[in-house]
Amino acid sequence: MLNFKIKHIDIYSKARVGEFYTSHGIVETPIFMPVGTQGTVKAITQRILKEEVKAEIILSNTYHLYLRPGTEILKAAGGLHKFMNWDLPILTDSGGFQIYSLSDLRKLKNDGVEFRSHLDGSIHFFTPKKVIEIQRSIGSDIMMPLDECTPYPCDYEYAKKSKELTSKWAILNKEAFELTYSLYGYEQYLFGIVQGSVYKDLRESSARDLTKLEFDGYAIGGLAVGEPIEVMYDIVDFTTDFLPENKPRYLMGVGRPENILEAIAKGIDMFDCVMPTRNARNAYLFTSQGIVSMRNAAYKDDFSPLDPECNCYTCKNFSRAYLRHLFNAKEILALELATIHNLTFYLNLVRTAREKIKEGTFVEWKDEISKIISINVQLKEE
Repeated sequence: MLNFKIKHIDIYSKARVGEFYTSHGIVETPIFMPVGTQGTVKAITQRILKEEVKAEIILSNTYHLYLRPGTEILKAAGGLHKFMNWDLPILTDSGGFQIYSLSDLRKLKNDGVEFRSHLDGSIHFFTPKKVIEIQRSIGSDIMMPLDECTPYPCDYEYAKKSKELTSKWAILNKEAFELTYSLYGYEQYLFGIVQGSVYKDLRESSARDLTKLEFDGYAIGGLAVGEPIEVMYDIVDFTTDFLPENKPRYLMGVGRPENILEAIAKGIDMFDCVMPTRNARNAYLFTSQGIVSMRNAAYKDDFSPLDPECNCYTCKNFSRAYLRHLFNAKEILALELATIHNLTFYLNLVRTAREKIKEGTFVEWKDEISKIISINVQLKEE
C-alpha cells in the first residue's frame, strides 16, 4: 500500500499538504506532474527538468509507449526509468483517454477496447489485464487502470453504462495487479479512476465502487472535456467527499493555474496537463502578471526579464526582447527556454500553495493570485 501522509489540513477549505513515498523518491503534495507522454517532456532535457525545474514526478502514457518503443524494448532497457535516464517517480496513464480520443477508430467491448493505431492503422486490443502488464513492463511507480472516459455532453444512460463498465474493469485491473509482479524489483502502485460524467449520483456510485477495492489512490477522470468550468468545480468538490482522506487524490488533465488552485481548495492533491508545455511551444507564457505572448511587437525592445518574480533559468538570464526574437526567428532554443519557464511557474505555484496551506492563508492567497495569473495580456502581434 502506498505510504501517504497528510502533514497539514487547511481550516478554511479542503486543501491539504501531504507526501507519499515511492522507490524513486518522496513526492510532496499538492503536486503538478509535467507530461512526458512518450518518455520525454517535450523541448526539455531530463537534467534541466530535475535540476532547474525541480520536478518531483512526471507522467508518461501507456498507449503511446506500447506502440513505440514497445514493451520488449522497455524490458530490455530495464524499464522506462533507465530507458529515459530518469531516477525520480513516474506515473503512467492507462491510455484510456487517448483511445477515447481516437473516436471512430475504436470499438468498445465488455472485456476491453479495440482500436487502430494512429501511427499505422494496425488493430490492437486493450483489456484491463493487458494494460496492467504493459505498465509492469514500463515500470512506472504509479499505474492507472483501464477506464472509459465519457464525452461531454453525454446523456445519463450512456454515462451510467460507462460508469458500470469502468467499475467492472476496475475489479479486473485490481485482480491483474495482484496476480502480477514488478519486473524490476521495486514497488509499483495502482490508483482507481472515478467516472460518471456530470451526474452526481453516478460519481458517488463510482467512488463507492472503487473505494471498496482499496486502491493506493484515487483519480477523478472524465472532466475538463468541454463542460463549463463551474460544473467541473462542483463535481470535483462533490466527489472528493466520497474519497478516503488517507489516500492521494488526482484530478486528471487539469489544467490552467487557476483551475489547479481551485481544485486544491476542493481536496485534490495531484495534477497533470499538457498546457504549460504546449503553450510554451506556442509562445504563450504564464507569469505573475498574467499570460503573455512572446510574439507581441511590444516586446521588441523590452530588455526586462520575462517575469521579475520568477527565479527560473530563463528569467534570470534572458530578456523578453531576446525571447521574442527567438520565437520570431523560429529558433529551437525558444521552445526550451519557454518550457523551462512555464513548468517552473506551475511547480512554483503548487509549492507556494503548500506553504500558504501551512500558514493558514491559502484561500485568501488563492483568490487574489488567481485573478492576476488568469489575465490575458492583449497586445498587438506582428
